[in-house]
Amino acid sequence: MRIATWNIEWFNALFDAHDRPIVDDVPSARFGVSRAQQTEAVAKVFVALDADAVLVVEAPDRSRRRDTVRALEHFAAVFGLRTRRAVMGFANDTQQEIALLFDPDRLSARHDPQGGDGAPRFDRSFRIDLDIDATADVVRFSKPPLELEVVTAGGLRMRWIGAHLKSKAPHGARGHDQMMRMAIQNRRKQLAQAIWLRARIEAHLDAGEALIVLGDLNDGPGLDAYEGLFGRSSVEIVMGEGEHALLDPHARLALRQRLGVMPTTARFYIEPEKRFLQALLDYIFVSPGLMARRPAWRIWHPFDDPHCWSDPELREALLAASDHFPVTLDLDEGDSQNPPRPTISGT
Repeated sequence: MRIATWNIEWFNALFDAHDRPIVDDVPSARFGVSRAQQTEAVAKVFVALDADAVLVVEAPDRSRRRDTVRALEHFAAVFGLRTRRAVMGFANDTQQEIALLFDPDRLSARHDPQGGDGAPRFDRSFRIDLDIDATADVVRFSKPPLELEVVTAGGLRMRWIGAHLKSKAPHGARGHDQMMRMAIQNRRKQLAQAIWLRARIEAHLDAGEALIVLGDLNDGPGLDAYEGLFGRSSVEIVMGEGEHALLDPHARLALRQRLGVMPTTARFYIEPEKRFLQALLDYIFVSPGLMARRPAWRIWHPFDDPHCWSDPELREALLAASDHFPVTLDLDEGDSQNPPRPTISGT
């Protein structure tokens, strides 16, 4: 089976007041692309991915007047996608929801939030001393992760957590000093969210559950100048260490190298510098037990992936659809009672 995560930039702006996709020549919220071009590009990428489930990061809004699930299912119906059912968890007020679009013939998925003393539910608050002043700070997710119970058609039962951690960008800062203070404060909050997420991961692993954590962590080793103040990136915290370490070969490669060539999943234009910046922000982590199912990861990068590069229509669709590129994970579903034997990965 194939699982994907994809952050679709300004996806919310491609739906009308009735949660139906917009196909017209009006400029989209994505620079230099019309709504028709972006909408059709997103659909082309979905078809090319041919995934059984896609975690949609920055999914359409849910509010009193909008409905995320309805919008995604309308999109699937208009473009004939087999991922035609949607599920989401706790709504947020950022117009960037987290939702799963999936093929109901291949799996079932339901929102199943968990919580305990050490790791409360993601719609609640988490207490941690962020600045080592002996006073606990109260942390909340601006985008609560989506916690799912997933059962495949073959009977494989898993837990999935879809995440979009808060950006560290110091929005609204005036002057260098304020920008630095806000950037450090935002990184503290993001690391606290990563610690909270890791506590929930530990609970699932302690229970012996097969787990996949996927989405946009908005962070990576060496991504900003403030990482050195705290010792670890949020990616390292989410991955963990030892026998409960989650696995993603792209993250592992980035952590091992830090300098030199590394995979990337996002491409942003930096206006003051007149150039593009590439970064590794999107991940699919698996628990150790799932390594027996021969996982294979792929970043659908229009320039780095040979298949995407050699298909001009797909390449242009990836560039028009979003500033992030999809990441997929192929798993051998096999027989849930007799899973495939482990293999050693060279990654």
